[in-house]
Amino acid sequence: MSDLAVPRNRSMMIVLAYLWLLAIIPLFADKHDAEVQWHAKNGLVLTAAEALLIVCYLVGTSIISLAALGLGLALMLLLVIAVIGVFALHVVAILKAVNGRRLVVPVVSEYANRL
Repeated sequence: MSDLAVPRNRSMMIVLAYLWLLAIIPLFADKHDAEVQWHAKNGLVLTAAEALLIVCYLVGTSIISLAALGLGLALMLLLVIAVIGVFALHVVAILKAVNGRRLVVPVVSEYANRL
């Protein structure tokens, strides 16, 4: 009966680790696999860092938009490009993790290692 509680699909858990808040699933479901735990913690810290940066960027862009609408609109376009970059970062992290490697993101991965 205890075998049913242990997730068997390591690749699925690693993919979930980089799908934003879904990283909570492998963090709690696969506590005995150190590699899955590392990726889950890294994915959660990456998600938190991205959320913080987006909020700060939106606040800054909103303030700039009040002063100069054209510049504010240009910065919003830059946000769309940044979101595509974030998505690409997650895809690269998933591909490296499934192949048994780690994507070390400066500052983010260092902080995740301390958790």
